[in-house]
Formats: sequence, structure tokens, C-alpha cells
Amino acid sequence: MSVDLAVRRDELRAAAPSPLTRGLRFELVKLLSLWRIRLLVALCWTAPAAFVAVVGRQSSLPTDTVFGRWMHASGWAGSLVVLGFACTWVLPLLTALVAGDVFAAEDRLGTWRQLLVAVRSPRRIFVAKALASLTVVVLAVVGLAVAATAGGLASAGDRPLVGLDGHLLTAGEAARTVLLAWLSVLAPTLAFAGVGLLGSVALGRSPMGLLAPAVLAFVLQLAQLLPLPAALRLALPSNAFLAWRGLVTAPPQLGPLLAGLAVSAAWAFLATALAYRLFVRRDFTDTTYDGSGRRVLTAGALPLAALLGLSVAVVAVATPVAGSGIDRAKLEDSLTTSFSHLYVLQTEELHRPAVSEAQLHATTRCDKGGDAVEDTGPGNDWRCVVTWTLPGATATGTALYQLDVTADGRYVADGDGPKEVNGSFRVRTPTGDAPNPLWQVDGNLDLLTSSSKG
Repeated sequence: MSVDLAVRRDELRAAAPSPLTRGLRFELVKLLSLWRIRLLVALCWTAPAAFVAVVGRQSSLPTDTVFGRWMHASGWAGSLVVLGFACTWVLPLLTALVAGDVFAAEDRLGTWRQLLVAVRSPRRIFVAKALASLTVVVLAVVGLAVAATAGGLASAGDRPLVGLDGHLLTAGEAARTVLLAWLSVLAPTLAFAGVGLLGSVALGRSPMGLLAPAVLAFVLQLAQLLPLPAALRLALPSNAFLAWRGLVTAPPQLGPLLAGLAVSAAWAFLATALAYRLFVRRDFTDTTYDGSGRRVLTAGALPLAALLGLSVAVVAVATPVAGSGIDRAKLEDSLTTSFSHLYVLQTEELHRPAVSEAQLHATTRCDKGGDAVEDTGPGNDWRCVVTWTLPGATATGTALYQLDVTADGRYVADGDGPKEVNGSFRVRTPTGDAPNPLWQVDGNLDLLTSSSKG
């Protein structure tokens, strides 16, 4: 009798699915044994440090990049420069190479039967593969953050950082902000990883399945260049790749960031759920399976398009945003704040009599393209005049700026004079020439807020 029970237990144990932990470990070993994955992870842990160290030693900095002009001044700027570049291309490509191929690889190798016999549960196979690919993606993102930060600190040191409204972050504040910024981009990265899983399941060995996150990123990049309504722009899954900039202002611009995180979480959940549904319903006896365009459209693209429409509706109803979210009043407020902060910084560098931002009484007047053009929306034809008054002085100072405002709310104000204020790249300090903080001003508008002026 006891022998029969033992045999029965062995049969049940043999028929039971393999434990998830064993499957996860197996998938991780498979992924990390691929030379391209090992190379990818190694590059993520080394290349940013080398890039920041090399660029930080150049006399010419990438001033057209967010925080590029501050790479000599603070080591934390280098990490944010790498973050901005990674959000544009690196992170979507990373998810394409890892998550976008995790199922398609089995189709190419024809190993589904062996895997199903060994694990005996399509559900556990999906969960193990999804968790393994996400683990590798997170490992690579952590490598990017650590390497970029280490490279920046080694190159320029642990110094205060100038934010996107001109205020000075202490080294501790800069460290916390950089950490939060890197953490915030995990959500859109997981959203693109979910799209990679969906493409890999739905399209099989087709290269388009592997490239799905990269193709989506390219399309969204083009969309971000267009003057789209703010509600649509903030409902895109790529929005959180830009919204971290709001953390580097005072007070932080949390509205776009929270909207981006919520949208990204919804995309990550829905895309992964769709991939799971397709996978567990798949006929694994069909050895010629190579995906289906109809399945991709009905089970993948349409639900995600519906989610985009729902996100646009929620953002439009829940926020006061209208149009592009960029107007004259916002620009005037933002440039006034940045100029006041940076004027105080310039005063300290030149060892002039101390002045506070409140004592300056700075104001700004902006115009876009002359009287015939409405003062709203992005463009490089914004022109602003900043005026201020020093304590005890009767004359009013005036500085001109030409602004290039992009559709995502970022702007660069290029100083147009006078030379001793904002018309020169460098200023002469008691210790030698130094970059002029008022020459070019980086700013970031909160597209979700309504204007404080009429």
C-alpha cells in the first residue's frame, strides 16, 4: 500500500508544472548567456561613465541638451544629460532587444515543444519569461544611472546644480532629484517593455515583433515634435520620458509627471495582459506559426489605441489645460523667475553687492512673431524683454532674449544683450573668466497649469 502511494506521489509530482522560481532562473540564465545581452548590460554599466568623463573635459559642451551647459559646474548635470539621451533612444531600444525577442527567440529556434514538456504550464512560461526580461531591463537601467552619476561626479565633483528655473540645488538636493528622475523613467521603460512582450508574442519570429518598442518610440518621437494639444501630448506613453524635468524646478512640476506615470503604468499593464492572453491561447502544435497581422491589429493595436483615447479624455476633463499649454503669461512668469535666480548667481560670481530676487522686482514682456501672430504655442520666434531695478538705483535695467520654445514646454532663452549682463558667453570674475549664467537660460513650462495672468 505504501509503495503504491509513493508511486502515486511521484506520478503527481512528475505531472505538476515546474516551479516558477526554477523557470525564472532558467530564463535568466538563457538571457544572460546571449552575447548581445551581456554586451548590452556591460555597455550600460560602463559607456555612460566614459561619455560623461570625456565630454566633461571638452571646452565645448552640448549646450543644446538639457543640463549640457552645466556639465563643468556640477557632476550631477552629467547624469541628467545621459538620462535625457537615454529617454530619447536608448531605453526603447533596450526594451526592444530584451523583451521584444524573449518569445520570438523560441519561434526561431523551434524549441516551444521542449519548453512546454519541461515546464508543463504556458502560464508559468509566460510569467518566467516576462519577469526575466524585465529583470534584465531594470539591471541595465540601474547600470546607466550608476555609471552616468559616477562619471559625472568623478569629472566635475559633488557640487550644487542649477535647476531649470535658475534656482540652485544643494549637492544633497541634486542627489535626491537625480535619483527620483532615474526612478521615474522606470515606468515608461516598463510600458515599452510590455509593448515588446506583446510584439514578441503576436508577431512571432517576424523582425517587426522585435522592433515594436523601437518603432513605437520613433512614431512617438515624431508626434512629440508636432504642436499637438497638451491633453494628447500628456496622454502619450512617452510623456514620462520628458516629465522628469519638472522635478528640477521649484516648486516641482508634478502634474505632468504624475500623468505620465499613470499613463505608463496603464500601458505596461494592458500590453502585458494582452501578451499573456495571446500566449496562453496560442496553438503550439502549429510549427509554422509566424504571427498574424490580424491578431496584432485586433488583439494588440486596437486595445492600446482605445487606452490612448481614454487617457486623452481623462487628462482633458481632469485638468484645466487647453490648446498647446504654452502661452505668453507662462513664459513671462517662467523667464522672470529664472532671470531673478540667475542674476543673483551672477552677482555672487562677480562679487558685486549682494541683492535678493525680491529686491530686483524683475518683470518680463514677451511677444511671438509680432502683432500679427497670436502669443501662444511653440516656436523660435519668441522675443522677451526683462526689466529690473537694483536697490538704491533710479535707472531700470533691460535685457533682451530670443526664445526657442519646443512643443513639450522646454525652452532656451538666448541672451541678446547688454554684453555685461547677458550678451556674452563668459564673464570676468575676480578669479578669471567663467561661464555667464545669464547668457543662455534653460526653462521648462508646466503644460498642465493655467496661466496666472489674463
